[in-house]
Amino acid sequence: MYLGLDLGTSGLKAVLVDEAQRVVGSATAPLTVSRPHPGWSEQDPAQWWAALEQALDTLKDRHPAELAAVRGVGLSGQQHGAVLLDADDRVLRPCILWNDTRATAECAALEAAFPDLRRVAGNIAMPGFTAPKLLWVRVHEPEIFSRVARVLLPKAWLRLALSGEAVEEMSDASGTLWLDVAARAWSPEALAATGLAPSAMPRLVEGSAPAGRVRAELARRWGMATPPLVAGGAGDNAAGAVGLGAIRPGDAFVSLGTSGVLFAVTDGARPYPEGAVHAFCHALPGLWHQMGVTLSAAASLAWWAGVTGRDEASLVAEVGHVAQPSEALFLPYLAGERTPHNDGAVRGAFAGLSAGTERPALTQAVMEGVAFSLRDGLDALRASGTRIEAADVIGGGSRSPAWIRILASVLDLPLSPLAEGEHGGAFGAARLARLAVTGEAPDALCTPPARGAAVMPDPALVPAYAERLARYRGLYPALRALAG
Repeated sequence: MYLGLDLGTSGLKAVLVDEAQRVVGSATAPLTVSRPHPGWSEQDPAQWWAALEQALDTLKDRHPAELAAVRGVGLSGQQHGAVLLDADDRVLRPCILWNDTRATAECAALEAAFPDLRRVAGNIAMPGFTAPKLLWVRVHEPEIFSRVARVLLPKAWLRLALSGEAVEEMSDASGTLWLDVAARAWSPEALAATGLAPSAMPRLVEGSAPAGRVRAELARRWGMATPPLVAGGAGDNAAGAVGLGAIRPGDAFVSLGTSGVLFAVTDGARPYPEGAVHAFCHALPGLWHQMGVTLSAAASLAWWAGVTGRDEASLVAEVGHVAQPSEALFLPYLAGERTPHNDGAVRGAFAGLSAGTERPALTQAVMEGVAFSLRDGLDALRASGTRIEAADVIGGGSRSPAWIRILASVLDLPLSPLAEGEHGGAFGAARLARLAVTGEAPDALCTPPARGAAVMPDPALVPAYAERLARYRGLYPALRALAG
């Protein structure tokens, strides 16, 4: 039996997975976010521990025999958060989360202090990443910064509390801007640019490697027969990829969740910061991955549903069979855009409206706009040298055949819907726990869930969408100018 723990922003999820890879039990505990000032987003790590205790206490009540048989624990979680600890591993201030934007000015300062940052860290300095947060603390909370002895990411802090070991793995470490992504090692130069020494970093392991054991007293509390091994684990996207079986170079998937992600597995580090592509280590040895990200995918349809007062399913049903592009264009920059523009200020728009434009055409335009944004991500990945010939598709938006058909034709790729596991990163974390315990081959264990029939690009829609894509891209400069 294996336990996967996924520390999200809004909750912690725990799943028990048996030897047949069946989820035999799960429990969740809610989390809240503190926003003391505009643009700030924080959580107290003590809240994470309370959520873990609640989830595992629930599993002990519901599945005591299964919990007792746990041999390994895997951790997944929200990336980029900064947990600051003193020399006695006491938390110095609330964790600054991934969606906190206070460190915008510090991004430019970091790149000025370490001009080679983008090549080494594989990414543009963005305020959501960890390193700029530390620069902000150094400037605005110098007394706290002077006491920092160790910096951990959220799931690494949870591991410290569970096992007493300060350890991080490669995929999550990639989101700090302190990792040399190609070398899979901390960069002394990147750390020095934020005023930190390598001693402030946890020990690095691969996601499928052992990284401690659950403390004996905690194992007794939850009735575990022996203290389970704790695996390195993974950041949330990499853990989700392990759960979906995306572990071979060339594997790719599109996630149509609140945000949209095009995730591609690569056999080497491929930084492409000029296209705002994320280049991270994967959770398994010898693998990396790239991501093109659009910030408002299903969130765009949810916004439109709120505006119209209709539910999303009925809006999509009105669209029906898509035989030609919508007369309207929609740019889904409701919260800015990541790939390829890295523009947090730009905002979205409808264009091409007439007196005859009706609601179904605008709903279709929303779906197409998200697809165009993901095509921007695909082209950025291709410009970096990554080849994608087909992709799986997951997320809430993947339940719409019309949206998948639009997406396949805009991307000009065959897309296969997956029966997405509702347990997401927690299931992938449980797989990593099993790999750490058994040492078995990842290819044998990390297989994908059942695929639906591949949706092929429509030969009539592909050229029509290529023409609309050019118009879509032509509108960005005007929106950029409006944003100031």
